[in-house]
Amino acid sequence: MHTRLVTLASAALFVAGLLTGCVEAGKVDQGRTVAFDKDKRTVTIIRDKAADAAKPEYSVLPAVTYKLPANPAEMGPDPKAGLRMQLDADKGRIVLYDPEKRAFDTIPIQIVDRQDGIDRKHPLVHDPATGEDRPFPQVDTNRKTVTVYSGRQKMLVTFQPPEQYLSLPAKAWEAGDEIRVYYKDQGVALRLMNVSRTDIFKK
Repeated sequence: MHTRLVTLASAALFVAGLLTGCVEAGKVDQGRTVAFDKDKRTVTIIRDKAADAAKPEYSVLPAVTYKLPANPAEMGPDPKAGLRMQLDADKGRIVLYDPEKRAFDTIPIQIVDRQDGIDRKHPLVHDPATGEDRPFPQVDTNRKTVTVYSGRQKMLVTFQPPEQYLSLPAKAWEAGDEIRVYYKDQGVALRLMNVSRTDIFKK
């Protein structure tokens, strides 16, 4: 159901709810979370520039940091951060965001195993006995492999990156949550919606 129509409709409802009782309209920003600091109350995103929400393109630099809403009631679940911007198993490459260089790193990968059509409730990614999601990414330093799951692509992939990248922490291979921010002053969120964790995008 993650279509442009659904995204536009949900965005319209999101903004409409925010503007109730407001005279001055604000703006909406959306992107993938690359950093989240609960103590400093900030979140950093890479914006999505794609016209088709079903095929996001997280490629707008520089990354943008927002202060979290002052009112806790205006914020959904805490966003999960990750550095994976794109996984292209067909072309054998993965794109990570490097926060130190503040740039993207396109890494060639060798596919070891790929399984398509894996939804979020599939036993390979969700334990029916406990009702919990299985942990991903998984880094196997002995086999020199990384296993990641993309819920949007419904794909479970194990691959070998160049050896120098195996020292990266597991979260580097993780895709951060997509969030939508409503704001008036740049860098100060009035409301934050965790798009990745809303039911409509989990189906």
